[in-house]
Amino acid sequence: FLFSLLLALGCPVKYSGYLEHWEEPFCTNCYSKSPRLMKLGKDITLRGLEIGLLTMKKGEMARFVFMPDYAYGRQGCPPLIPPNATVIFEVEVLDFLDSDESDTFFELTAEQQDAFPLQKVLKVADTERMFGNYLYRKQLFEGAKDRYKRAFSILGRSPSSEAEQCQIDASKLLVLLNLSLAYLKLERPAQALAYGKKALEIDQRNAKALFRCGQACLRMTEYKKAQDFLVRAQHIQPFNHDINNELKKLASCYKDYMEKEKEMCCRMFASLNSSG
Repeated sequence: FLFSLLLALGCPVKYSGYLEHWEEPFCTNCYSKSPRLMKLGKDITLRGLEIGLLTMKKGEMARFVFMPDYAYGRQGCPPLIPPNATVIFEVEVLDFLDSDESDTFFELTAEQQDAFPLQKVLKVADTERMFGNYLYRKQLFEGAKDRYKRAFSILGRSPSSEAEQCQIDASKLLVLLNLSLAYLKLERPAQALAYGKKALEIDQRNAKALFRCGQACLRMTEYKKAQDFLVRAQHIQPFNHDINNELKKLASCYKDYMEKEKEMCCRMFASLNSSG
């Protein structure tokens, strides 16, 4: 049971490792803005640290003292760790994420993946989406986008019933909305629009998808299209604060655009008149 937990759990942690009686750490990731996700039993292989992390909860901080048998052993790890060293680790668990089933799925061949039961495929897709959400919250938008695309890549199977189609579409819709938002954050509005439109193919009255498409068109200065999408979204959710603010932003941007166009035309005519 313990071994299976070690394989299944991934955790973003902050840590610093010290030799006994030393003030400077021999290893730390505390200066990293967003510590990467590490897999217990794979990325984290120090015996004591594996066992210690399994006793912790999300958000908890702890200080562990590891004897050589639970750390670097008799040999140590020259030149940083001398033989038979007792080490101290200060650890903060930022989160726990279970990726075991997802990792196993993506190691299979395409034929093996196709044979997977739909419910397990949907669970894998949701796990990938949740990983993407975690990365998005850390403002790691490129990584989030990659996780969302991984989720979307396995949702193309043909359903055997209308009920299965509804389940696949529901999962796809969430991923497509996430992808559209991630591409907006990456300042790639054309891709954001493309994925927003794919979401609308599933649900043409989805206010969030219409909103994403409107945002993308506004970023590309396609004001008429932006207005069409945003007004449709507003009809569905008339009191949505974000939609209404985006329409105000659109009106302001369009006003600035028209004033600049007018100014440019005036300069052109002035130039023609002076040359005539």
